[in-house]
Amino acid sequence: MRLPLAAFPLAAALVAGPAAFAAEPCGARPGAAEERAAQMLGALSQSEKLSLVHGVLGAPWGGRPKPEGSVGSAGYVPGVPRLGIPALQQTDAELGVANPGDIRRGDTATAMPSNLALASTWDLALARRQGESVGAEARAKGFNVLLGGTANLIRDPRGGRTFEYFSEDPLLTGLMAGAAIEGAESRGVLSTVKHFALNDQETDRKRLDVRIDKATARESDLLAFEIAIERGRPGAVMCAYNRLNGDYACENPWLLNDVLKGDWAYQGFVLSDWGAVHSTARAAMAGLDQESGEQADSRRYFAALGQAIAAGRVPQSRLDGMAGRILVSIFACGLADDPAKTQAFDPKAVAATARRIEQEGAVLLRNDGVLPLPATLRRVLVVGAHADRGVPSGGGSSQVIPRGGIALKELEGANRAMVFDPSSPLEALRRRLPAAEIDNDDGLDAERAAGKAAGADAVVLFVDQYLSEGADAPNLALPNGQDRLVERVARANPRTIVVLETGGPVLMPWLDRTAAVLEAWYPGQEGGEAIADVLVGLADPSGRLPVTFPAGEAQLPGSIASASSRSAGRGARDDPPPVSYPEGASAGYKWYDERGVRPLFPFGFGLSYTTFRLADLTARVEGARVTAAIAVTNTGARPGAAVPQLYVTGPAGSGVALRLVGWSRVEIAPGETRNVEVDIDPRLLATFDEGARRWRIARGAYSLSAGFDASRRDLSAGIAIDAAELPP
Repeated sequence: MRLPLAAFPLAAALVAGPAAFAAEPCGARPGAAEERAAQMLGALSQSEKLSLVHGVLGAPWGGRPKPEGSVGSAGYVPGVPRLGIPALQQTDAELGVANPGDIRRGDTATAMPSNLALASTWDLALARRQGESVGAEARAKGFNVLLGGTANLIRDPRGGRTFEYFSEDPLLTGLMAGAAIEGAESRGVLSTVKHFALNDQETDRKRLDVRIDKATARESDLLAFEIAIERGRPGAVMCAYNRLNGDYACENPWLLNDVLKGDWAYQGFVLSDWGAVHSTARAAMAGLDQESGEQADSRRYFAALGQAIAAGRVPQSRLDGMAGRILVSIFACGLADDPAKTQAFDPKAVAATARRIEQEGAVLLRNDGVLPLPATLRRVLVVGAHADRGVPSGGGSSQVIPRGGIALKELEGANRAMVFDPSSPLEALRRRLPAAEIDNDDGLDAERAAGKAAGADAVVLFVDQYLSEGADAPNLALPNGQDRLVERVARANPRTIVVLETGGPVLMPWLDRTAAVLEAWYPGQEGGEAIADVLVGLADPSGRLPVTFPAGEAQLPGSIASASSRSAGRGARDDPPPVSYPEGASAGYKWYDERGVRPLFPFGFGLSYTTFRLADLTARVEGARVTAAIAVTNTGARPGAAVPQLYVTGPAGSGVALRLVGWSRVEIAPGETRNVEVDIDPRLLATFDEGARRWRIARGAYSLSAGFDASRRDLSAGIAIDAAELPP
C-alpha cells in the first residue's frame, strides 16, 4: 500500500504538485520508496522513530570519543539494525570529502577546485562528473550522506563562502548545483542541497534576519533551489542559520511547509545545519524533520520530541511524517539495499576530474598577446603566493585535507589559516618550459621582486585572497600589500602575467599595467598543473565568469558593508540585525544593467586563445515554451570552447528585466560552425504572484538577445508571447 498522506502532515501537495517533482529523491521510481517507507514505519517502535529524527556529531566531543559505529565525520544518526535501516554517516563534501580536525587520523581526500571554478566552466556534464567523483570517494570511505549541494546566490562578493557558491544567477546556480547533486547520488549516496535559504552572508549569520518580499525570493534565491532540486533530486534539504522575515530558516513554516513541501511537493526530508535549531515543537511543526549534530545547538531539542508529543504540543502524526520522509530518502537513494563500506579507492580518475575542472574553469580576463607562453622563453620569473609550494584553498567546513598532505598553512589572524594544496605552479611551469631558466621570488619584498622582474622575458605573478566560512571579507582589495607588489613588478616589467588565486572577485587598480590576468580561483590539488597547462597553451582558457567583477565597491548594493556597521554598534545580543537587499531579485549583472553601470568585468565574460562569432539567432514560440537557436563559429586558428549565452528582457510593466535564460558550451575546431538550440524555462519569462501562488507571464513583445557576456549581446530577436499562468 502507499503511505497515507496523514503520515506526512502539511504535505498534501506530494500528490498534487507540478509534474517536475513527480519523482522521489535520487530519481527513484515514483511511489516505490514511499511504499517501502510505509511498511517500515509500521514496524518501528516509538523510540526507533525518535532515534531517526536527531543525530550527533560524528566526532569526539566534550571529552568523549566519537560515537560507536561512526566513521568519524560531521554527523552520525544511528540506524535500526534489526530492520536493516543503516546508520547515516554524514560528511561535509562540498569540495571533496572533509576530515575535520583530522578525526580519521591521516585520511586524505581529493581537494576539488572551488565551486566558482566549477561554475566558470558552464559545463553541466563536468559538474555531474565532479559529483560522481566526490560521491564515489565518500562511499569508498564508508559515508552515505554528503553535506554538499550549495545553491545559494552570490549577492555580495565579499561573502565569506563566495568560493563555495556557484554564481549570482538562479539558472546557472540551480543547474550546476543540481548536476553535481545528481552525479553524487548516482554513486549510491544521499546528497543534500543547502543552505535553505538566503544564507548569503557569514558574519553574524546565526543572528541575521533577512527581510525580503516573498515573490522576490521566489524569483531569485528560491528559484535557484527549485531548479537544483528538480535537476538533482537531493535526498535532503539542509536549512540555514539565518532568519528569514522574522523566523529562523529551520523553523520557518512558509519556507519549509508552504514552499518546499507544499508548492514544490518535495518528498525528501529537511535536516538542520549544525547549530541551527532553536526549538522543539515549533521547529517540528514548521517542517524540520531532523536535528543534525545536536551538541552544536544550545539544547538537544529533538531529543525532547517524545516529551513534546506526550504533552500534546506535537501530534504523533508529525513524528510519523518526519521518520517517514527520512525512510523515503534512505530507500530511494539505495542506502538500505547497498550499504556504503570502507574499501580501496583509486584516486587517479578523481584527480583527473579536479584537473579538468580547473583547466576549463580558469578565466582569462586580459591578454595583451603575452599568452600562451612560448617555448622559446629564456628567463621567466615566478613571484608570490607560495607558488613554489602549492595553491590556496578556502576555509571552513568544505576544507579538505588534500591527497599528498597539506603543503603549507599561512596564518590569517587568530585561529585562521589558509591551507595550500600540494601542487606547485612553479614546478609545473619548469616541466613545461624546460629550455627556460625559471627563477622564483616569494613576493614579500616588492622592491626586490621588481628588481628581479626587470631582466625577465616574462613574469608570472601569483596573488591570493583568503575567504572562509564564518566571516565575510572586509573589502575586495588584495590583502597583505599585494596590490603594491603587482604595481611595482608590472612597472618593472610590462610582460607581467597576474594569476589570481582568490575566493571571488577582487579589485584591480593595477590592471592596465599588466600584460595578462588569469583568474584561477581556488584551483584544487591539481591546480598547479592545470594553471601551467593554460599558461603555456596546452589547454585553452575557456572559463567564463559566473559572477560580476565590480570596478569598485561603490557599485555594490552594499548589504555586507551595512551589516558590518550595524554589528559594530549593536546592543542586545538577541536583537537580530535586519538585512535587506535593495537589489531585490536583480542580483549581480541585473543590478548593473538596470542602473547602466559598467563593471570591471561583466558576468559571462572570458577570453580565449581563439575567437568566435555568433549568427542566425532565431526563436520558436509554442504557448509559454520558447526554443532559441543560434550558430557559433570558431573564427580563429586554434580549437576552443565557446559559451554563447541567451538573455531575455520583457515588455514594459512585465517585471522581467534582463535575465539569463540559457547557454550552451560548445567545443569548436578552427573554421567550424556549430548550431545549438536552447529550451527556455517558462519561469524565466514570468514573475511570481505570491497571492495566487502562481507564476504569471505577461502578454507582449519580449527581446531575446545573444552574446558572450551579459554586457556584450551582439544579436537580438523579438518574440511575441501570450499571457499564461504556470504552476508554483
